[in-house]
Amino acid sequence: MKFEPKLLIALGNPDAKYQNTYHNVGFLFVDNLEENRQILNFQISNFKSTEYMNKSGMFVAKELKRAGIKPENLLIVHDDSDIELGKYKLSFGRGAAGHHGVESVQTTLKTKNFWRLRIGIRPVDEKVRQKSEIFVLKKINVADKKTLDGVFAEISKTLAK
Repeated sequence: MKFEPKLLIALGNPDAKYQNTYHNVGFLFVDNLEENRQILNFQISNFKSTEYMNKSGMFVAKELKRAGIKPENLLIVHDDSDIELGKYKLSFGRGAAGHHGVESVQTTLKTKNFWRLRIGIRPVDEKVRQKSEIFVLKKINVADKKTLDGVFAEISKTLAK
């Protein structure tokens, strides 16, 4: 499938208490695009889901319908605890791999055929693999924020091509 997104939607949790947590990396990416005035070849319009992560599908379906866009032209941005911090993956048509926000989107849209920008949040220095529930809602520390800013810049260059 050719990468031709027309709409970007970031998944996260809307409450202030979740700001700057690893689970809201998608929101932080959109904020970074806006702060740095990144111009992409598709619409962003600050599309951060207004629903909680596990109910993201309702928001995504509403925005797709409003914009008249097919799922194949959607880019969902979210955290991924299976990917090491500092890395990211762009994928199409994959299963949710336990990410409840993505599960909600797939269930609501009745398809997995959309693009996903999966931004890694797994701790690099982890000796024993933690369950994601342990760290996804923690506040991002200064060193990790710096790493994420670097990843966001790299992703922005890739998406602007």
